[in-house]
Amino acid sequence: MTGTAAGDELTVVHLMRHGEVHNPEGILYGRLPDYHLSELGRRMADRVAEHLAQRDITHVVASPLDRAQETATPIAKVHGIDLATDGRLIEAGNVFEGKTFGVGDGALKNPDNWKHLVNPFKPSWGEPYIEQVVRMMGALDAAKDAARGHEAVCVSHQLPIWIVRSFVEKRRLWHDPRKRQCTLASLTTFTYRGDKIVSVGYTEPARDLVPAHLLAGAKPVKGKGKSFGA
Repeated sequence: MTGTAAGDELTVVHLMRHGEVHNPEGILYGRLPDYHLSELGRRMADRVAEHLAQRDITHVVASPLDRAQETATPIAKVHGIDLATDGRLIEAGNVFEGKTFGVGDGALKNPDNWKHLVNPFKPSWGEPYIEQVVRMMGALDAAKDAARGHEAVCVSHQLPIWIVRSFVEKRRLWHDPRKRQCTLASLTTFTYRGDKIVSVGYTEPARDLVPAHLLAGAKPVKGKGKSFGA
């Protein structure tokens, strides 16, 4: 995919969330190893690989975590590309990693957890939002450079994807997690003209495979993205 002048080429970077993970205990797995895609998650990965099969993909890269690597593998295979790894695409750090932590499980009533919940704007329980922005923008730029004039796929995780999209679209970084528009196996797509992002899009190729309870609080696909001045 090329522009009309040198340095003005169009490059597309698809930032993909991994598929469903096998996690029957409901653990906040974060950056822990050995959390793999479920059978449904593998179907999601295959669906997106099929969806992207006719695209001009020349670079596929993933977070080092198992679920991201497994999601990216069929995409790389379809295009005959070696899968690359970028540690900047990893899940956000979280002090509750390895524990159950959710509405109704009693975590918010435990005094030991209160010290981690004092500042939702940073946030105080994990990796600062601005640090996520810095590393994710670095990963996007690296993928753009690797696929100049073509397309790249970067497989990452929900929170870092939503944070970098919010930054690019000039929204505040703190937010209600229930309202993130970043469902399983979704694609948040950044189009560059030269080195400048000119539009952001959003698609859900595997939406029909996502369990209904995970879609209940998700933002609907409306408008599908945002364009910026050239």
